[in-house]
Amino acid sequence: MNGVRWFERIMNTVADRGRELLGLAEGSAEGSLSSLCRRLIGGRGEASNVALAREILQRFALLDDAGREAFFLALADDFAPDPIEIRAAAAGYDSNDPATLARLIAAVEPPRQELLRRLNMAPHGTADLVEMRACLLDRLTAHPRLSTVDADFRHLLSSWFNRGFLRLQRIDWHSPAVVLERLMHHEAVHPMKGWDDLRRRLAADRRCFGFFHPALPDEPLIFVEVALTRDVAADVTSLLDPTAPVADPEHATTAVFYSINNALEGLRGISFGNFLLKQVLSELAAELPALDHFVTLSPMPRFAQGLADLLDGELEGWPLERLERLLEEHRDALHELIEAPSAVDAVRTLLRQPERAGHPPRAVMTRLALLYLSRMRSARGGCYDPVAAFHLANGAVLERINPCADLSDRGIAQSHGVMVNYRYDPDRVE
Repeated sequence: MNGVRWFERIMNTVADRGRELLGLAEGSAEGSLSSLCRRLIGGRGEASNVALAREILQRFALLDDAGREAFFLALADDFAPDPIEIRAAAAGYDSNDPATLARLIAAVEPPRQELLRRLNMAPHGTADLVEMRACLLDRLTAHPRLSTVDADFRHLLSSWFNRGFLRLQRIDWHSPAVVLERLMHHEAVHPMKGWDDLRRRLAADRRCFGFFHPALPDEPLIFVEVALTRDVAADVTSLLDPTAPVADPEHATTAVFYSINNALEGLRGISFGNFLLKQVLSELAAELPALDHFVTLSPMPRFAQGLADLLDGELEGWPLERLERLLEEHRDALHELIEAPSAVDAVRTLLRQPERAGHPPRAVMTRLALLYLSRMRSARGGCYDPVAAFHLANGAVLERINPCADLSDRGIAQSHGVMVNYRYDPDRVE
């Protein structure tokens, strides 16, 4: 970390010298951002390029929403590849002449990719570009043509943040305070209420691992929290209880992965999770040989919406009559809880009554959750539930469905309290 800060100080010194060479006065607003970007792309001197890159990033940070939107639109329109050059290079392409392929590649690559590479030369440039992409993502819906700009960000960030540059690090109570603060801030699956929560999640029978990048040494890009237990956890409340006694990790037989968090919005879509889980599996197996079960305790973030669609008869192949037959054996148990003309109506009514959290019966919720996981598909044809899609794609199998596993307000709102265990077999994980 100290080495990174030392390097940034050196680069700032270079940038200061470059400002002098370029005649950029401190605080000057001379030149539009677009003109500075063109100067950067065409620049030859390293000091002047570093100075221009820093200047552009600093000015971008000061822009209001309208200014940032205009900047992104300029990237899309003014720094796109030249169609005439592309057609000429394509017409001149000869598979037997490598030079023609090089010309075609150069013509197809958008100038903004080279701009982003050069912006990355600035002190703290990588972090600033990650933040810039986070700003861009907020505007994609309103301006679909910005998707080409995002494609270039993703292309470069995927290279800069590939697995070879990432460092797996265990995070514990003795980690730097800035890292612990980031952990608390970015925990989105099960938010922490304070330092007592954090201390318990980093106790001897817990593990936390994160991926770090040399350019962002104090920022866990993604982190996973693990509980070391004797059994497969069926609810999250006991795992998160800050007053629970600390068990001896040497006696644990099960590692429960209960929270995985991507920390930086600007890295959305850059895959880290599969690498992280697989490496943590290896680390835990080496540290604690007695572990013979590796499972998750995972949320189903779209279950409430998916179940609402199912109960409204909107799932293809599952009309209400078929769903009614599926729930037939539970009709009496449902009617003991509430009067309704059908089992489907009873479930629908129970789910709309917040005071009945934990109802309908566990067997009903288990069956409906299994139907949701196995039958509901996304628009692209994959698993509708994003968490299930992630774990199943990484080689996990569905181990168990747990009704009443998360009765927090958030757990009820997104999944009616249901959580899932997915099981990983270390011998089958590539």
